[in-house]
Amino acid sequence: MIACIRHLLVASVRYSISRNLHVRSQFFRSLKQVSLAVKKQLHIRAGLFTPVTLLAVSMASETQETTPSASSEILNFKEIFEKADQLHTAYETCKLYDLLKPYQNCEDDQLLWRLSRAAYDKAKREHNKDARKTFMYESFGYAKRALALNDKNYACHKWYAILLDEIGQYEGLKIRISNAYLIKEHLLKAVEFNPNDATCWHSLGYWCFMFADMPWYQQKVASALFATPPTSTYEEAKKYFLKAEEIDPNFYSMNLAMLGKTLVRLNENDDARKYLNKVSSYAIRTVDDKKAHEEAASLLKKIGNK
Repeated sequence: MIACIRHLLVASVRYSISRNLHVRSQFFRSLKQVSLAVKKQLHIRAGLFTPVTLLAVSMASETQETTPSASSEILNFKEIFEKADQLHTAYETCKLYDLLKPYQNCEDDQLLWRLSRAAYDKAKREHNKDARKTFMYESFGYAKRALALNDKNYACHKWYAILLDEIGQYEGLKIRISNAYLIKEHLLKAVEFNPNDATCWHSLGYWCFMFADMPWYQQKVASALFATPPTSTYEEAKKYFLKAEEIDPNFYSMNLAMLGKTLVRLNENDDARKYLNKVSSYAIRTVDDKKAHEEAASLLKKIGNK
């Protein structure tokens, strides 16, 4: 019994200093083990029912009702991530969000950036503007926490940058432009840590296109905010969009559409048609796919589809 109590005390100390969900789940398993040991030895000495052992029994039975069991919902993190990535690939946005949402208070960067991604996808599916905004800010909150936990994780930088730009669209043109350098900084960090993620390269291409294509009135705002305002070129945007295609061909309808649009701006219409026609044959499964189809159709109408 003394060994059981010692085991519980060690576990409780680890629990109190740890923010990791895996360590906390181990703590609850320790509680259950001590609870069973206590119950088996009740006939030996009632005096051994100290406050510590009473706490163990109480918390162990309580966790059976208030926390997922180790064999069911508190899965191995690897299993959670694999399931989450499968659902994301299958466009099962609601199921993905529901899978990860119960763990929103955990302190694990890998889980939080995936939850950020899920909330972001939920936001993009929303037709109600208020609901969309709510999910977008929720997503940004998870991305910030993930990055604070691990600034060496490329995905944390990627989703923080993506959501920082999205939030800027709600907070006004000045805020969005003032975040520009920070967004690019995080995207460059993301490709530094993982140069094989096509979405990071696409996002860099989009950043460059946005500033290369910026209207004059937005340029004035940028000039007022920065001594040296953010600038880019269509050539730079093209380079990043092509890099994304090189890494993962046809991975994203919007990358094809934006590459085609950039080539139109550069008067490289023959190459533009190649990518825009690829969009036309792309299945519409997301809001972005629909937007890409509309963009491609408009551009092909403008330059002619030979």
